[in-house]
Amino acid sequence: MENFFEEIIEKVKRKSHTRRIIILVISLFILALVYNLFLLPSGLVAGGVNGIALITNYVYEIDSSLMIFLVSLSCLFFSAMYLGKERTTGSILATFLYPLFVKITAILTQNITLNYEDTFLMIIFAGVIGGLANGFIYKTGYSNGGLPIISQILYKYFKIPVAKSSMIINGVIILIGSIFLGFSMMMYAIILIFINNLMIDKVLLGISKNKAFYIVTKKDKEIKEYIVNKLHHTLTIFDVKGAFLAKKKKVLFTVVPTRDYYKVTEGIKLIDPEVFFVVEDAYEVQGGK
Repeated sequence: MENFFEEIIEKVKRKSHTRRIIILVISLFILALVYNLFLLPSGLVAGGVNGIALITNYVYEIDSSLMIFLVSLSCLFFSAMYLGKERTTGSILATFLYPLFVKITAILTQNITLNYEDTFLMIIFAGVIGGLANGFIYKTGYSNGGLPIISQILYKYFKIPVAKSSMIINGVIILIGSIFLGFSMMMYAIILIFINNLMIDKVLLGISKNKAFYIVTKKDKEIKEYIVNKLHHTLTIFDVKGAFLAKKKKVLFTVVPTRDYYKVTEGIKLIDPEVFFVVEDAYEVQGGK
């Protein structure tokens, strides 16, 4: 059964592989443009590897693409050590491509002049465009690497929630940035992060952090095993009766983080091509083991 689910995961990853790679590459290029066109000239330290690169560029004049590459490569190394090959593979492409795109777009944007005195306008464009690009990256099932890997390691070994550790890490980076670039920058950065996260959620089919699945299938045992044992999410099974034919059926109910939306939808369709399911936003989730 374990080998069967491994095949399902591989099929999910291979599905529309070329299209997903193209979307990833385009999105990374757009993020590099956002960095060189909006963030770096405006001094907006919004956390992540971009924030570290911006601070070191401002204080020590270290090339941003080099710093992004060094930090991302270090995180990739820790991912390989502590998260394993499977979870590391999805970050390899972004680790090498994104710094390269930052270097290329730095040259391309040299002759583009914007009104950087209007910081709020820079925030809106950076937040919207960057959020859309990040959203499409997450939707492909790949990762943009970087500091989120550290949060995943902390969760795996110390059970610190990813959202909480990410908030702390990015908060420290923003705070350090405010020391060098002013506390007004910190307030602008908070707005930028809010807009960015909002757009990511919009791309990922909703504004909630979780998705609730109602699944009707003839292969309830296989799908149950896939969701519980492979994806490690809880599941509830209801006995129901169809209104038209009055046949007894089983409905599988589960709530998963938005980042696993793709794995669930594509996985259950591969297990049962005739599966019927409904997905809705879960605005608040509490409890459950």
